[in-house]
Amino acid sequence: MLEFIENFVKIFLDKSKEKKICLIGHYDTDGITSTAIITKTLERLEKIFTTKILKQLTQDEIIKLPKDKILIFVDLGSGYIKELSMLKNIIFIIDHHELKDEIVASNIHILNPQLFEEIYNLCSSELAYLLSRQISLDNKDLAYLAILGMIGDTMEKNINKLRNQIIREAEVIVKKGLLIYPSTRPLDKALEYSSRPFIPGITGDRNNICKLLSEAGIEKIGKSYKALIDLNDKEMRDLVTALMLRITSISEFLGNLYLIKFFNKIEDARELSAIINACSRMDKPETALLLCLGNSIARKKAERIYVKYKQHIISGLKYVEKSGNIIGKNYIIINAQDKIRDTIIGTIASILSFSSIYEEGTIIIAMAYNEHGIKVSARITGRNKNQDRNLKNFLDNITLLLGRGESGGHKYAAGCTINIEDEEKFIELVKRNLEYEIIKV
Repeated sequence: MLEFIENFVKIFLDKSKEKKICLIGHYDTDGITSTAIITKTLERLEKIFTTKILKQLTQDEIIKLPKDKILIFVDLGSGYIKELSMLKNIIFIIDHHELKDEIVASNIHILNPQLFEEIYNLCSSELAYLLSRQISLDNKDLAYLAILGMIGDTMEKNINKLRNQIIREAEVIVKKGLLIYPSTRPLDKALEYSSRPFIPGITGDRNNICKLLSEAGIEKIGKSYKALIDLNDKEMRDLVTALMLRITSISEFLGNLYLIKFFNKIEDARELSAIINACSRMDKPETALLLCLGNSIARKKAERIYVKYKQHIISGLKYVEKSGNIIGKNYIIINAQDKIRDTIIGTIASILSFSSIYEEGTIIIAMAYNEHGIKVSARITGRNKNQDRNLKNFLDNITLLLGRGESGGHKYAAGCTINIEDEEKFIELVKRNLEYEIIKV
């Protein structure tokens, strides 16, 4: 792959000489950090460019793209090879999502791990960093952004050779512990807003949090509790024991804590990743990008947005808990309609997929209204997922049966947008196909 990246960079530097560039990034954490890395890289190359952040690449968005610029897509584009090949622009795609079509157009240059026989399992921000590093070793100072993107795409437990190299170059502090963030803030606050893991009876409930910490023998020091990274070995063991009574598979939430230097402070990379994601989900991706680029005003704005976002998440989880969901054998359909923001419904589905609420292997289909129709997010619960089931293919088939709708994503995390008039038909198709798959399996 590194040889491929070296050649990719040569082509880019050659094709982009004295050309204007339009950089298009996805709005999640991986997309924003990828965009920030390429932004910094283009600035240092003294390129003339504009930047655009998208929730989703659609046919309408493709039509609106500038005709006279080189296009760089980060963390999106792989699902629209055929449509992009119709453009006359020179196009560069840095993405890790599934490739929908064969690459035959000479105007498209793509860096995607799926093009290689060896499995690299890298996210877009890691690819963007490796590309930036190839352009100049001075760009090694951007490695921390790749770490934030990696954590945003929950890839931190799968450490391969290239990822380990990026971790070393980012100069992060790695500690073992409970994966509750922020690990640098008072423990009661971290538990109150804990969404991954979502702890039934603890997340959002201050009274039960105080009981939990009392059970674990963790007392306040002055007016506040210790931070997670400040617990001694006995306190950490006792906290894990207390949580074991509430989370069936606590081992899933033990691992590496990544601490990075950000704005001259040691910060929990998981919290920073969550803040970036929160800004985009609250329709402020420009704030997230400026935060990644080191803007101090954006940092203050992002923190305020994050507080509101966490309140939305807790409210959304409580809604799911109390609402009448459609529950089948090994699947659940959550139709939130206008009760949960469409930009948050995917996060809610992800949180539930990592919780202990549903059995391992349960498929979660979560739906919420947006300005274009209905946003659908699909996830599979647990870590040991059924290898035979591909959620992207599943939603591709459903939208095909509907005769309209756009889908994308991964094997274990996918989404689509459908028309609001197809709401009931979509639910029936999902139920029918999932029940058929279960019988077949």
